[in-house]
Amino acid sequence: QVQLAESGGGLVQAGGSLRLSCRASGGTFSVYGMGWLRQTPGKEREFVAAISRSGGTTYYTNSAKGRFTISRDNAKNTVYLQMNSLKPEDTAVYYCAARGLSIGGAMTIPQNYDYWGQGTQVTVSS
Repeated sequence: QVQLAESGGGLVQAGGSLRLSCRASGGTFSVYGMGWLRQTPGKEREFVAAISRSGGTTYYTNSAKGRFTISRDNAKNTVYLQMNSLKPEDTAVYYCAARGLSIGGAMTIPQNYDYWGQGTQVTVSS
């Protein structure tokens, strides 16, 4: 079983950048597709970005395309989310998640993930 720990959240002004990191332990990181998802109070958790086991394929929600970049370093057991041009509507708790079968569009569905981190708060001020 893999454990996930996010870091890098914080308070940033609109237009600024943050890089989130998620380090995995307790399992073989390279067998998992990885995703970033977020949640705001009163709303369901939503997909932001995902990356395949090798890092060769990525997926983004429409609002993240062109602003966010997901990447991974299998040697460091870490997945990243570089977030640029942040907007107040990006404010949320961001979660890192792992999926044992990294199959295409299934990675865009929050319920398909097997393991979750505790989350890191991102707040974008206007």
